[in-house]
Amino acid sequence: MKGLTAFKEKATGVFGGIKPTFENFEVSKGYHGGLGGYEEMAGGEREGEGPGGGVAYDDDRPDSPASFEEIERPPLRKIDKYCKAECPCMSARYTIATMACIGFMIAFGMRCNMSAAKLKGEHNGTAFMNWTVATESHVDSSFFWGYLVTQIPGGFVASKFPANKVFGLSIACSATLHLFVPVAMTMMHGHVVICVRILQGLFEGVTYPACHGIWRFWAPPMERSRLATLAFSGSYAGVVVGLPLSGLLADAVGYQAPFYAYGIFGIVWYIFWLWLCFENPRKHPAISIPELKYIEKSLGETSAHPTMPNLKTTPWKQMVRSMPLYAIIVANFCRSWNFYLLVLFQSSFLKHKFHFRIEEAGFVGSLPHLIMTTIVPFGGMLADHLRKNGIMSTTNVRKLFNCGGFGMEGIFFLFVAHAKTATGAMFALTCGVAFSGFAISGYNVNHLDIAPRYASILMGLSNGIGTLAGIIVPYALDGLIMKDPEGCWTTVFTLAACVHLVGCTFYAIFASGELQPWAEPPPEEEQKVWAPPMGAITEDPSQGGAGGYMKETSFGEAPPTYTEVSQMQQTSTVNYGATGHVANNPFAMAGATIAEESLPTDGGMGGTSAASYAATGYDYTQPTAPAAMGQLPQMPSYEQQYPQYQTQ
Repeated sequence: MKGLTAFKEKATGVFGGIKPTFENFEVSKGYHGGLGGYEEMAGGEREGEGPGGGVAYDDDRPDSPASFEEIERPPLRKIDKYCKAECPCMSARYTIATMACIGFMIAFGMRCNMSAAKLKGEHNGTAFMNWTVATESHVDSSFFWGYLVTQIPGGFVASKFPANKVFGLSIACSATLHLFVPVAMTMMHGHVVICVRILQGLFEGVTYPACHGIWRFWAPPMERSRLATLAFSGSYAGVVVGLPLSGLLADAVGYQAPFYAYGIFGIVWYIFWLWLCFENPRKHPAISIPELKYIEKSLGETSAHPTMPNLKTTPWKQMVRSMPLYAIIVANFCRSWNFYLLVLFQSSFLKHKFHFRIEEAGFVGSLPHLIMTTIVPFGGMLADHLRKNGIMSTTNVRKLFNCGGFGMEGIFFLFVAHAKTATGAMFALTCGVAFSGFAISGYNVNHLDIAPRYASILMGLSNGIGTLAGIIVPYALDGLIMKDPEGCWTTVFTLAACVHLVGCTFYAIFASGELQPWAEPPPEEEQKVWAPPMGAITEDPSQGGAGGYMKETSFGEAPPTYTEVSQMQQTSTVNYGATGHVANNPFAMAGATIAEESLPTDGGMGGTSAASYAATGYDYTQPTAPAAMGQLPQMPSYEQQYPQYQTQ
């Protein structure tokens, strides 16, 4: 036992000071070490309970996540004193992703309400609200008129103001307007409802840019795909829930019911969003210290004090010439074409060609989007796994997922176009939509790869152009459907397949996953770092010049690779800072390094060995009269070192 104890003590002494680098440290969703935000602000000693409260480490290692330097925490709000801003068993960043997912579910569910209301009107044997074909097309596309206008401005709004507040307010305002849609539909032959839907589009146009603005501060680089796809999967889950729920409510209660239900859902969601979601980790009162440090370390120091792009600093000329950006834009347009085709006309396709009832069309039509909803976050995790483990480069991962998803969806849409049975059509449609879920891990998060600084602006630009598909599709298809409600679908889905295959080819050629040269901050916004005067560095190694002095800090060069070293691993040399290359420093001696001095062992000064100095004009290693008498040598005065600076 004594031998085992001795071995354990020796191993502890050898390995106790080894500290893993922070890049390999990842806080799991189940672990929240250290004291939480509430205890940090209050200076309390008690252990927390759950996310943000955490559990104290079982040791006192200085390198444990619980031992990070004290961080200033935001003050508690009134509600925080009674209920913590946290989700049980979920980290802060995944709480935000989940809440964003629910927000997108509500936003896209609202877009399914109009199709259910129109089918309900047709089911009664009369034209819905006595609208003409042109009026129906205007109502269907009017939302995207406003949606298009605020895409690019939404990117700047999300950069200038807190992105979390922009995102939440946009959905809350759209939900409030949604409550007035049933009344507006009965006024002035559809003109009022067109105005209301334009306003809804104006508000919702900032949601995607704002969501990218949120991930700029919350998503570690190796978790971008999974966090972004988790949030964006809400748009497809919204269709999964929205189609059948809208059909059920419209059929059981009336065409007004879906609008009232989703309006209330949006307002309730906004209350929880304000409670749980914050602009960045530093402003979250309940985030655990390890998660806060993990996010900030992975994003870099600029995440705490970022500089926001504006119209003047945005490199518009370079963006216009960037082919990777065009690849994202083309992919967004092609995906939007097929997505809005299904959202607006899938129920009509099932009703007119295969004679489904309204509620049947809603439930069966939601199946492809249900499969896609599960594929999207899975694709995000798989993409991050391939990147994190070095199996594939970011560029190849984006191309594989995007082109694979687009290509398979295009092929299966050709089967849908020529299907003769409802079973065959739904099988092909489900497979095609499911495969397209992988594409979200391609083009839809690619903005964060090529230009994270301008991600919200690029998202607004690409999604704005993609919105054109939502405007064009109703005008292109309403006329075909009115002329031949049952036989036009071969043309509709063949056209959709061709659009996807074109987008797949363009993205495969021009896409990139690397940071673009124009995406770096402009020189005037970069942090200015002190550089030594050129005259202070000599080329003579013997004088401590560029060839002789030890560089402690590199100025004007690429920064050294950062590794954290614990105190037990540090060298025993006493270092008083980089002074050898600082001009006019009276305490500087070119090339001088002060070694650790031996302490007296006999209680006096006789046993003291003076430190060795390599000083110009003064040699500390030579014995002096004071040293011979047991005293330390005296440092030369300023006048002795720099006689040339004395007053004549």
